[in-house]
Amino acid sequence: MNLPLPLLMILAMMLWGGGWPALKILSESVSWEVATFWRFALMAAAFVPILWWHRKPLRLSTGALGWAALSALLNSLFMALSFYGVYVGTAGAGGVVITTLSPVLTVLIAVVALGMKPTRRHIAGLVIGLAGGAVMVQVWDGEVLLHGGNLVFVACALVWAALTLAAQRSHLHLDPIHYTFLLGLIATVLMFFVAYPHGIGSVFSQDARFWGALLYLSVLGQTVASTIYFIASGKMGSGRASSYMFLVPVCALVSSYFLLGEIPSSALLIGGAISSAAVYLINFSARRRLS
Repeated sequence: MNLPLPLLMILAMMLWGGGWPALKILSESVSWEVATFWRFALMAAAFVPILWWHRKPLRLSTGALGWAALSALLNSLFMALSFYGVYVGTAGAGGVVITTLSPVLTVLIAVVALGMKPTRRHIAGLVIGLAGGAVMVQVWDGEVLLHGGNLVFVACALVWAALTLAAQRSHLHLDPIHYTFLLGLIATVLMFFVAYPHGIGSVFSQDARFWGALLYLSVLGQTVASTIYFIASGKMGSGRASSYMFLVPVCALVSSYFLLGEIPSSALLIGGAISSAAVYLINFSARRRLS
């Protein structure tokens, strides 16, 4: 990884954005349990050459295993919720709601649970971001709120915010690449027992479109993009790293339009723009605190 960290983060966000229509394709073919198991299994396998390239000994401790296990649980929960969300809703909505609310909720959790002292810009960003989230999920329309997958996407954003903070804390005990590998390995074992009753081998009867989506999510969207993100959360801090996620909605909407023919609602576009402005305020505050 010789490229500057900001450029790598932009690449990671583009890969994540393209993952939402891929997830929609999977949701139409197999159960979320089976798709999640294979996504983590292929992710762990893809890490073998990365570990060889990294060439650092894996040192395990109680703290390292504890954070990796917690992250595996959170990531599995995130996958289950996002899979269900795109099944009942749209891929574009998931890419916008989750990725614009996650940075806001990351800072909110850090303030409430971790004792972070917010600046005025942090507070303004939280208020604006939550307002944008309310517009995106259309809180005034019970039908859209309850049956369009929006509440599920809000839950996804909350889980991802917790995972971001866990990733940052894990770097005190574990190298980021080793952390991401262990996360995938532990999640694979956990999901095996969940997916087995649903027919793990059903993926072998799927077509090339399905496998293209699965490999994209597992190798590019999970192994490559997540490794970059978790490394960045340790070096930049969770607030600054999560702020790059404002790039994901654009990529998610564009890829969902061209691959799935999804046309975003005006509420989604307006709310996403409002929350993106909030993420900018939060990122600006983080930069000032770190300067």
